[in-house]
Amino acid sequence: MELRTYILIDSMQPQYAALTGMLMKGDVPVEDMAELFVELAPASEVYEFLDVALKATEVRPGTLSVEREFGNLEIHAPFQEAVRVAGRAALAHFNLSEQDRTKPEIASIKMVTNVDAYEAQLVNQTSRGGLLLRGQTLCVLEVAPASYVMLAANEAEKAAHITLVNYTSTGRFGRLYISGTESEVKVGRDAAIQAINSLSGRGK
Repeated sequence: MELRTYILIDSMQPQYAALTGMLMKGDVPVEDMAELFVELAPASEVYEFLDVALKATEVRPGTLSVEREFGNLEIHAPFQEAVRVAGRAALAHFNLSEQDRTKPEIASIKMVTNVDAYEAQLVNQTSRGGLLLRGQTLCVLEVAPASYVMLAANEAEKAAHITLVNYTSTGRFGRLYISGTESEVKVGRDAAIQAINSLSGRGK
């Protein structure tokens, strides 16, 4: 079995939690909750992984999906320790550890300052979060595997006064879109990069 993604989010920030909750199809998380996101192959392994996690402690499931190659799940709880215990129990069931996950990497970082009004409108058409405004700075960060962008989004918001415009966590690359003043966006960008680079795991 391949542990492609294993992400612990210690405290969901307000914008991140609101956007994530909107995207969830199961139990909806709210800000300040802890969250665990897991991606596995073969895809069907997520059913047993979630079963073990739910029976280990008081956590709630937000997502369970099976795609062509990978399956993914999300659990959350008001207390970080509950999420940690559930995750560790499920990993142990499969004789895995957090170190077995794929180590993420930054694929691309793009900054656009003084965004044009027409470009802002086009970005907003495909976004699910806050609005990008004319004159703001936009940062687009790409991460692989894609799901790790969730951690990047939460850490960027935790570190800086930015707008979480959108994040996409499926496909080859996850993409994070944040906006605000140039100085605040740089702080958020650097925090996101640091969070991704600090994660351990196995190489591709």
